[in-house]
Amino acid sequence: MRTQVQTGNNPLLVPEATLWSYITQIASALQTIHCAGLAARNIEPNKILVTGKNRLRINCPSILDVLQFNAGQNMTRYQQEDLLSFGKLVVALACNSLQSFHNLPQSFEYITRFYSPDLKNVVLYLLSKPLPTKTIDESFSYMDTLESEFSKELENGRLMRLMCKMGFVNERPEFDMDTRWSETGDRYIIKLFRDYVFHQVDETGVPVVDMAHVLSCLNKLDAGVDEKIMLMSRDEQSCLIVSYKEVKNCIASAFNDLSSGRK
Repeated sequence: MRTQVQTGNNPLLVPEATLWSYITQIASALQTIHCAGLAARNIEPNKILVTGKNRLRINCPSILDVLQFNAGQNMTRYQQEDLLSFGKLVVALACNSLQSFHNLPQSFEYITRFYSPDLKNVVLYLLSKPLPTKTIDESFSYMDTLESEFSKELENGRLMRLMCKMGFVNERPEFDMDTRWSETGDRYIIKLFRDYVFHQVDETGVPVVDMAHVLSCLNKLDAGVDEKIMLMSRDEQSCLIVSYKEVKNCIASAFNDLSSGRK
């Protein structure tokens, strides 16, 4: 490719379609090299071979890794240098001069005059100092942490609303002149569900304090799933088979009664 780029100014303009073809091929090659955890380290006019009609090949990619092997080398920095060399190469091709990079203001004026804004933007991107990979990783990690915390707060808010509604209904001493309001109808199902979630005991009578069980039940209740559960009274004289969806509807109905102030 060096023979296509002159050492001085040349009035011949490299067609933009040809430049885009070169850019696409080199970018594809660099992507493959970088994805393999390597760096080309030789994006220079005398290392780019032109074979066929505008078909490019990178000669001896990563050869310096063999000749100058260093186990502690900073591959990220070398990959960034590949992009910078890529940008210099595009400037040299667009201006048809190997010296064009030494006078960037004039070179960009030339590119602006004879080429599209898209091509200029590509060159600016390649020549601009990239954001350190560590900074990008830290930014994404921070965003993931925030999203995780927001999700937890959202879940906590949903479960808190459910527990508040149950608390308003359960064991209420009186409503609408009825002292047994919380012990009858849909409210009785809510009471049995409360015992199912929070007041279980094992075969020896020891209280079961299982947060996983509580969270699982409350999440299923919030979603209103059709899964059936068996609710049993404390004296074991009555047993009901209901779904989480039905319990959720009972809570909504009872809470609406309280909110409206009527039975």
